[in-house]
Amino acid sequence: MNEAMIRVRMGEHDAHYAGGLVAGAKMLELFGDVATELLIRRDGDEGLFAGYSDIKFLAPVHAGDYIEATGRIVKEGNTSRTMEFVARKVVGPVQGPGLADSAAEVLKDPVVVCTASGTCVTPKDKQRF
Repeated sequence: MNEAMIRVRMGEHDAHYAGGLVAGAKMLELFGDVATELLIRRDGDEGLFAGYSDIKFLAPVHAGDYIEATGRIVKEGNTSRTMEFVARKVVGPVQGPGLADSAAEVLKDPVVVCTASGTCVTPKDKQRF
């Protein structure tokens, strides 16, 4: 399997800035978790993250948002795995007359909040598959 996904609700503990804004680094943390699953499925080992490239933060993320992070392996070397990642807001707040501050909805059109590419390495002696 060359694709993996994780869906997580951003809590108040994830908010780092005023207004409940979540730091962009949280999206990279989610991408790291997705990469770990991809490497376990591909190599039978968690491997090591060598680096990110082409990171784009495209929309804000706030406490209460549900983020779906996906990744896929797009290129393989002997030990390296190049991956592409996308994080989308799939549930967010809804505002309007008569609605509680806690009102939320599943977004008909998920919002891409972050994209990135990354390279991971699984040493040859750690690969089981």
